[in-house]
Amino acid sequence: MSKSVAIVNTSATFSTSQSKDSLDIALIFGSYEVETHLFFIGDGVWQLIAKQQPEQINTKDILKTFNAFEFYDLDKVYVSEECLAQRGLSNQEFNIDNVVTLSSTEIAVRLKTANTIFNF
Repeated sequence: MSKSVAIVNTSATFSTSQSKDSLDIALIFGSYEVETHLFFIGDGVWQLIAKQQPEQINTKDILKTFNAFEFYDLDKVYVSEECLAQRGLSNQEFNIDNVVTLSSTEIAVRLKTANTIFNF
């Protein structure tokens, strides 16, 4: 049985360094071919939204990291449909294509299958 890692993102894109840290860890696990699942819940859903302007707040554009996901086989990306709805967002606004929208119940089920969970 292979080991799997779940990375749960709950912070808005540029509110803390946690967004960058979680993406860096995902790339590290991906480079070692560890099955990695990324979850975006709460304010973490903002990380998936395209056309953000980090230069307006003089910060580095960490969202370019999403472009590297395919090279690291990071194709298990999930977002909470309830959290999107609460923020008036839709999956039409995502900066990557391979995001699967799940209910809170479906997210909980998938998290239970992970060997290790990192919360950011």
